[in-house]
Amino acid sequence: MFKSFFEGWYFKHQNHQETVSIIPGISKLHAFIQIITDDESYNIIFLKSQFKKDKDISIGDSTFSFNKITLNINKPDLIAQGEILYKNLISLNQDIMGPFRFLPLECRHGIISMYHNLQGELKINDKVFDFTNGIGYIEKDSGWSFPKRYSWVQSNDFQGRYSVMVAVADIPFMGFYFQGLICIIYYKDKEYRLTTYNGSKVIKCTQKKIEIASKSLKLEISISNYNSHTLYAPIHGKMTTIVKESPSCSARFKFFKKDTLIFDMESAKTSCEFVGY
Repeated sequence: MFKSFFEGWYFKHQNHQETVSIIPGISKLHAFIQIITDDESYNIIFLKSQFKKDKDISIGDSTFSFNKITLNINKPDLIAQGEILYKNLISLNQDIMGPFRFLPLECRHGIISMYHNLQGELKINDKVFDFTNGIGYIEKDSGWSFPKRYSWVQSNDFQGRYSVMVAVADIPFMGFYFQGLICIIYYKDKEYRLTTYNGSKVIKCTQKKIEIASKSLKLEISISNYNSHTLYAPIHGKMTTIVKESPSCSARFKFFKKDTLIFDMESAKTSCEFVGY
């Protein structure tokens, strides 16, 4: 493991009313579990020796896998317990990074599941979150630093097994920066990609509007109700950068193929991060 290194996973859980995302990981200085709900966020620090990664990931008394998570945290400001099972995960056909996965980039992104079914519940302090028949999403990041400027939008809160993830970032590489784009649209059992490596472009990127396009595809996202909470992100392997994430924005997604509208869908539980915008 590099001296300046982080690795983290993002487990998102939703029902019709609520969202809870849990981010376990390891950094240069410590292990951590971050939790963000619609109302607040928590950052729990652990010793690096309390992190173990084998078939599953364990931090303290909590365990994480792509089949289930078991949360068991008992701290002065946070008591969090429960178990959620994952079923019918939808993975990608190929790595989201494409050929960029071979480059020495400061951050590598991976998608474990675009959409899956949930069973179980969590109790965070005195509030119970029942995710039975809910939906989930899992991704991961690794490297040594998050980009200094980036946007990230993810949503699968639609009427059907559909999911969208978009990330736009200023990527340092060999002394210069380029604007990197990765986007996956999973719709009606088909995967669509708009990425830098397949020639797609960012037309507009603000906290209220994202437009991206390739020669034949176009995605427009309109965002509102960006009510954010504090999370921590890595810089040189240390989890010291404060970022703001909204777990439940309202957003509208319009997807076109050669000027033909494929879908026009709205979500009240779209997750967003905008850093440097």
